[in-house]
Amino acid sequence: MPVARPRLRKAPLVGAFFVLLAWLPPAPADNCTAPPDDAALVKVRYVHDGDTLSLSDNTRVRLIGINTPELARDGEPAQPLAIRARDHLRQMLFRTGNRVRLLAGEERLDQHGRTLAYLWLPDGKDITAELLAAGLGWLVAIPPDTRFLDCHSEAETRARNAQRGVWKPGVYDALPSATLGLRTSGFQRVRGRITRVNHGGGATWINLQGRFAVRIPDADLHEFAAPPTSTWVGRELEARGWVYQSRGELRVNIGHPANLLLF
Repeated sequence: MPVARPRLRKAPLVGAFFVLLAWLPPAPADNCTAPPDDAALVKVRYVHDGDTLSLSDNTRVRLIGINTPELARDGEPAQPLAIRARDHLRQMLFRTGNRVRLLAGEERLDQHGRTLAYLWLPDGKDITAELLAAGLGWLVAIPPDTRFLDCHSEAETRARNAQRGVWKPGVYDALPSATLGLRTSGFQRVRGRITRVNHGGGATWINLQGRFAVRIPDADLHEFAAPPTSTWVGRELEARGWVYQSRGELRVNIGHPANLLLF
């Protein structure tokens, strides 16, 4: 069945890295543009994972527009493709002398104190788009930092259509909402049939089968050209984001329609 987005208005030093991957992803999306003139040229000192790195001045940077699989931590093993995502980022930087162009986001810091930024290689390639095109992460759209969303969305679509990386069947299939346990957490793609759409507590709520709810804060509703209504009931919805438990159900906050797929 065709899938359509609803029309609606997130180790070793780089210099010592050995090139381990022989393949490169397809060219990124046509909507990608060169970095703006005010993007600063900076040097990367260390790559922590596929979406986080440190600059030579020790500023810790979180890439805008992508979430990559998690490396091993807190006794949990590395998720599939986490090491490949990190190493692919290292490889790109290694080839350019670890230099990138950086533009800070409108939202300057994330909840962990990392600088949110867009990054480009010196030749103008958008690093987020390169990783998405390789299937090494998922698009995340978190307002107000959606300036290059068209580029990033198109890059992910090409990887998804090619079933590349995280989109290969059986690697990271969307989780069915009806079978999720309340201990489910972290970044997830969840799919289920819509059972209810209502408004309350400063947000629009979309309930899926089981105990799962999508929460769209009123402050972000202006991003949706056609806000969710009861006409959505009975249709399938896929939501992506960071899942948490509250009041006996699982929830995910959605601030932009790019994080939803309506079937």
